[in-house]
Amino acid sequence: MKSERQRILVVDDEPKITEVLKSYLENSDYTVFEAGDCAQALLLFEKHQPDLMILDLMLPDMSGEVFCQMIRSRSRIPIIMLTAKVEEVDILKGLDIGADDYVTKPFSIRQLVARVQALLRRSGTDVAPLANMLSYRNRDLTVNVLTHEVCKSGIPVNLTPIEYRIFIVLARQPNRVFTRDELIISALGDDFAGYDRTVDSHIKNLRQKVETDTKEPRYIVTVHGFGYRFGGETG
Repeated sequence: MKSERQRILVVDDEPKITEVLKSYLENSDYTVFEAGDCAQALLLFEKHQPDLMILDLMLPDMSGEVFCQMIRSRSRIPIIMLTAKVEEVDILKGLDIGADDYVTKPFSIRQLVARVQALLRRSGTDVAPLANMLSYRNRDLTVNVLTHEVCKSGIPVNLTPIEYRIFIVLARQPNRVFTRDELIISALGDDFAGYDRTVDSHIKNLRQKVETDTKEPRYIVTVHGFGYRFGGETG
């Protein structure tokens, strides 16, 4: 039996872009839904529960940044942002609000499709755990590896696929220091296309979700001049 095709939601108010993307993605065996504004996109999102979203930042009824935050508050699906902004600060800002990747216009359609494929592979690939249930600091932080559910003080936190993978990579080897490059290879994949500093943005977002005090992190610890390590004690 043929497996169900993965679903992609393309949100862009430029019909030429959505038409070309739809054609290329469907030729790559994806099911594609198109929306020209955020209102329509939200309806399609709730109806079809896509596996990935390609989101333009300039939309007629709401900014893509605000819509990204809205989706991120309810879903961990990978989000690729499309924008004409090319400055690194803008890219890092997009990652700060929950995007998984960032593509600037004009872009190569084939490269974008390759990024879609890479993100879906990573989001669908489990990182092998040491156990199915992980618990740290008297259950201050718990992880159900089978369901990918992370809880802080008993309350579920909504990690993106990349945030979750970074967390698991660090947690599997407590106190080992990972450089940015090592985290890119281990958690993001060696086909990751972007700035190595984007790891810092994902770490920042992860800390905001799992740390009690982000200024004095206990789980995701910076080792200045080297990278990051996991400081959580099991139990």
